[in-house]
Amino acid sequence: MDIQAISAAATIAIACAIVFLLAARSWQVLSRSLSTHSRFADSIMSEAAQRLRDELSELSRKQSTYLGAALVFVVMYTVGAAFKSPNLFEGYPEWQLYGLLAVLVAAAAFAAWRLLRTVLAWREVRYMRDASIAVGHQLQRLAASHGRTYHDVPTAFGMVDHVLIGPGGIYAVNVIARRHRGSGMAHLKAGVLEFSGVKTAPDIATRVTATRRLEKELSKQAGRPVRVRSVIATPGWTIDRQEDPDHLLVNERTLPMIRGWKDPADHLMDDEVQRLQSYLTERCKRSETMRIDRTAH
Repeated sequence: MDIQAISAAATIAIACAIVFLLAARSWQVLSRSLSTHSRFADSIMSEAAQRLRDELSELSRKQSTYLGAALVFVVMYTVGAAFKSPNLFEGYPEWQLYGLLAVLVAAAAFAAWRLLRTVLAWREVRYMRDASIAVGHQLQRLAASHGRTYHDVPTAFGMVDHVLIGPGGIYAVNVIARRHRGSGMAHLKAGVLEFSGVKTAPDIATRVTATRRLEKELSKQAGRPVRVRSVIATPGWTIDRQEDPDHLLVNERTLPMIRGWKDPADHLMDDEVQRLQSYLTERCKRSETMRIDRTAH
């Protein structure tokens, strides 16, 4: 094939891929806007890792769209090359055709980069979702004897992954998921979380801020200061040792340790438990979390 035939086939293929991409994304935006309101949103609570489930669904749609556009490009280019596309650039100087081809290659490289980023993000979010679900399911078992569990609890300063509330006290459980190979050790000291010696201070700082904000909001609802104990969960990691008095570091297997991490001053009266549980029930309904999510974006 000469440069004119290659340029024509590539131009037609990219044009068809762009049309497919725009049509698919437009349909996704339309379908998402139509499904924003659920008939039972006021009766449905957020599940464990709900926001990660939603994010994973969005990334899956993007991934499918990009893969579909890539398939359209390959098919159309193959057809154009096999059956000789109309000579769109007859009479053009050769240097212009090479310039056009360079632009088309750059566009294809950019699309491939976006697809790669989407695939990597999908893989990472899927891992975080599974880690948060593992912790959430363990908390549901503890809730049978301790109280109630709430997931993706929104605050003015961010989201708390899980909240366990009962007569014995209130626990905010934030999940920090990191991949590792072999036997990984997690260590928390002076508010600094380390994974095999690597510090991840920004992660825990953000989560602690949301926990402290939740404490203020619940204190306001209770009519007196209440303590929300901060629990950091690192699924899949071996806990080195406990050296931080302000936080409890656990994994998905040692999570039941929170039952022994309490103080008589943390206990709540029955009416306080009911009041706070009713408040969190309203906050964690799908209708409320969807409204907060739309406001945040």
